[in-house]
Amino acid sequence: MYIRPFGVEMWMNEFETKCELNLAETCVTAMTLGDLVELSGQGDALWPQLTSMQMTYGAIEGSDRLRDAICGLYDHQTRDNILTTHGTIGANSLVHQTLVARGDHVISVVPTYQQHYSIPESIGAEVELLHLRAENDFLPDLEELRQMVRPDTRLIAINNPNNPTGALMDRACLAQIVEMARSVDAWLLCDEVYRGIDQVGDGMTAAIADLYDKGISTASMSKAYSLAGLRVGWIAGPKELLHDVLLHRDYNTISVGKIDEFLAAIALENRDKILSRSRQITRDNLAILDHWIAAEPLINWVKPKSGTTALLRYDLDMSSRDFCVTLLQEEGVLLTPGSAMDMEGWLRIGYTNPTEDLKAGLKRLSSFLKRHAPAS
Repeated sequence: MYIRPFGVEMWMNEFETKCELNLAETCVTAMTLGDLVELSGQGDALWPQLTSMQMTYGAIEGSDRLRDAICGLYDHQTRDNILTTHGTIGANSLVHQTLVARGDHVISVVPTYQQHYSIPESIGAEVELLHLRAENDFLPDLEELRQMVRPDTRLIAINNPNNPTGALMDRACLAQIVEMARSVDAWLLCDEVYRGIDQVGDGMTAAIADLYDKGISTASMSKAYSLAGLRVGWIAGPKELLHDVLLHRDYNTISVGKIDEFLAAIALENRDKILSRSRQITRDNLAILDHWIAAEPLINWVKPKSGTTALLRYDLDMSSRDFCVTLLQEEGVLLTPGSAMDMEGWLRIGYTNPTEDLKAGLKRLSSFLKRHAPAS
């Protein structure tokens, strides 16, 4: 089976360990295990629970404790509607492998996480791309989507909040997409890994699993919860779908690690504290980035409404890869080229790393832009 190389992951694998300041990171500044223990208030009581834990396989569908905690993120999901996975990347992969067959019609937004179009392509599906455009604030053109939906459409894949643009579809927009999917009985997959860190209000976007009986929400502990090292994700969706997903999951996962699920459950039981921390970091750092962009004549953007990343349009005569490689060589700062996301002419910046790192990285980026600016 041929599959396209995963552009972003290949870029990160090549350069992530070679930078001084990583502004390509997509997670809110990672927590330590000590942070999690302190935040949970369990202190010394946690260690006996870990040392008495038998290192057998975990519960196949996910521990009851963790699935109950995940249910608290949704309005209408029960334990039976949740299946744990190896991160959101595992959740997305399993959904596509379960639902999509050769010849199926699949619609995916772009830019998005490359899984959502490259995996269906590798299976042999007919994949149509709905391009998100800056002039529309990187929100889907609903009329264009309506024209793409066909009676034989099998799956529509969206990403909300969006990676890499930070665009945010509100409930009204999602409701219209649901009606399009319902009109042809299509599945609707929404990658919601950045859910919980909107720039206003309580940070919570409506979940597609709560809006549609064939809606599937995927998410994990990685981005908004600052615990990517746990490698715990999940699928929220209809019980019948999860039964079919398990048939595929038995071949590649068996179960998620017991310690990972245990710690993830503790984190989600204290999610208000974690998300409060994450919202403060994302909102404070985005304000810093916004101020920086306002003073940079060679950079423009569509300001994100959520998430941890933004796309930057640059006014220099070089490819996005050349820009990022040269920036890394000269300044030690890592960004992600738009070419890795089928968005040539743009750069992805992650702005939710430690605030002092962001400030230092932006200062170096300004020096780079000044040095390479066209002669006036």
